[in-house]
Amino acid sequence: MGNMTWNAPPVERVERPRLPDEREALEAALDGGRQTLLLKCAGLSADQLKQRAIPQASLSLLGLVRHLAGVERWWFRRNFAGQELDDIYSFERNPDAEFEELDDADAEADLATFAAEVELARQTTTGRDLDDTFTLAPHFLLPDRRPDEHNLRWVYLRMIEEYARHNGHADLLRQCIDGTTGD
Repeated sequence: MGNMTWNAPPVERVERPRLPDEREALEAALDGGRQTLLLKCAGLSADQLKQRAIPQASLSLLGLVRHLAGVERWWFRRNFAGQELDDIYSFERNPDAEFEELDDADAEADLATFAAEVELARQTTTGRDLDDTFTLAPHFLLPDRRPDEHNLRWVYLRMIEEYARHNGHADLLRQCIDGTTGD
């Protein structure tokens, strides 16, 4: 049997609820962003996912997946749940590691890490109220930052914004890689 090339798996978009309450609407919008990122990766090889398709930019689809796995971990688990966790991609050593250190990256493992962080974020918020608050975790890049208080609703909105911004990047990257456009 020959050496098989791994490709990012297909993604089935889940239909959003038609008459959601606030919580359902926030969760559906966030899940829509998550699914869109994975749709931009679907069918591409590890090398294509690592490709920096826009000159003078360090962005790649795999870098975005790695970044958003870290963002999921940061907001839901480190901040909202208050868990003592290390960064996934050596952020303290290199703040842009998730984007820049791709030569030895394992795309399949990185997509699995993303999926795991999404699932852990869901578990973290299950049964919690949107008005539940937390104090922002200290961040080594912002040592003089005063403690900010936020609620879970704010985290959902922040994450929806994060995915909206980065899915715009992902759309451009995918179009440059193979011409695919759309959702």
